[in-house]
Amino acid sequence: MSKLRARECRAFFDAVTEKADEMEVPLSIAIVGPEGNLIALERMDEAGFITPENAWAKAYTVAAFRSMSPRFPDGLVIQQWFKERNPQMMMNAAVFTGGRIAASGGSAPIFRGNEMVGAYALSGGTSQQDEVIAEYAREKVGWAKTPENDDTPDDVKAHINELYVKAGLGHRKL
Repeated sequence: MSKLRARECRAFFDAVTEKADEMEVPLSIAIVGPEGNLIALERMDEAGFITPENAWAKAYTVAAFRSMSPRFPDGLVIQQWFKERNPQMMMNAAVFTGGRIAASGGSAPIFRGNEMVGAYALSGGTSQQDEVIAEYAREKVGWAKTPENDDTPDDVKAHINELYVKAGLGHRKL
């Protein structure tokens, strides 16, 4: 079993800060282990006071839902899934977990090979800004957000791709 270490998060934080500064979007960054426990958290100087907790909740949500099913590859799909089924269920889940459920862009799992070793999330910009910055940083540090040998069934992939279209991300495909 591989572990994501706090020191490994520094390069991701630096890449996020680089892109966030370029876009003039101060934010907070959270990285959790596969069980949702916090590994590292950083708040940029001008980020909103609630953004650290929101970033942690988004990362926790990705870890929790992705570990349950390949149907949840990132925060955008989780958000769209709840919107379509029962938005109130998301509120209930947040209450039952002490506020640890929040789904939005800028959040995804971290894989090493086929093992999910954690999840990351950003908070402070719009969902789209968080997503752009997170994708930039993820690619720069070389973190995978899908398993090396993706055995997600075709019907699940089709469903996820439909959710991307509904969320306005038709260009994204699983």
